[in-house]
Amino acid sequence: MITENLLDSTFGHAAVNWETAKEEAREILAHTAEAESTITYGDLARRIRSVRFDPHGDDFRHFLGQLSWEADLAGRGMITVLVVHAGGDNRPGKGFFALAKHLRRDVSDPDRCWVEELERVYRDFAKMKVN
Repeated sequence: MITENLLDSTFGHAAVNWETAKEEAREILAHTAEAESTITYGDLARRIRSVRFDPHGDDFRHFLGQLSWEADLAGRGMITVLVVHAGGDNRPGKGFFALAKHLRRDVSDPDRCWVEELERVYRDFAKMKVN
């Protein structure tokens, strides 16, 4: 179940490290968005230095959820739409779509939801780059 108190948790990591990891991830994802690209779960986890994440771990899934929730609260697209599986479908995982539904995105067609959110994030970061 998705609850707002997840926004306050650091899932056993030191709060200062957790917040630093979020800043690192936001910077990596901003560059990814500016390039109109995507990044795999494993690549993102490896590039974050202040917290060591297993790309398949619960703490990493919640970390990504916090990033998207916070971006949505700020009126931007769900930034972790850029984080995708390395093989197979090259799409975000189930957790992304569960949060998208919670944030009132239409997930009846997951592919359409993914593409629309991806385009929104690309647009949001293009606007930020211009300003």
